[in-house]
Amino acid sequence: MGKEEIVTIVDENNNVVGAEPRSKMRAESLPHRANYILVFNSEGELFLQERTMSKDIYPGYYDVATGGVVLAGESYGASALRELEEELGIRGVHLKQHFDFYHEDVGNRVWGRVYSCVYDGDIILQEEEVASGGFYSISSVLKMSATERFTPDGMHVLQRFLKDNSFSTYSESKNDLPWEER
Repeated sequence: MGKEEIVTIVDENNNVVGAEPRSKMRAESLPHRANYILVFNSEGELFLQERTMSKDIYPGYYDVATGGVVLAGESYGASALRELEEELGIRGVHLKQHFDFYHEDVGNRVWGRVYSCVYDGDIILQEEEVASGGFYSISSVLKMSATERFTPDGMHVLQRFLKDNSFSTYSESKNDLPWEER
């Protein structure tokens, strides 16, 4: 593992107030920024990943979003593109921005920005961060979340995304893809 990441630290209103090493941000539960990318294929299935046991938060949990912390001096968008390439090997996709949100639980205070994309190419998992992954129907993911450990911030993202995009029927039809403009 290389040099420790220096992450953007923010206040309660998501204003940048500094930068700290990732380890200090986690140890002191400092509010920070992160991006969350919902990766769909053209069939409307969502990429679900299992986090490695070495992750500093939610190790071994399932996650519906690809993404991570915003580094010092980095924008949300640049961070999202970097994380997609690092974690899944995805490059050259259009990201659609959806919403910002605040999430807080034990050891995690984060201002997140949510994006989605459509991708049908090869997935190359980053072995340090992603233990496994695959595309699943929304209904399968929701059913699985009732019995398995999922990241709470990721599930918040998915629930709000589905609500905001009027995707309440969890249709598998290509005529009702969640990322279409309405």
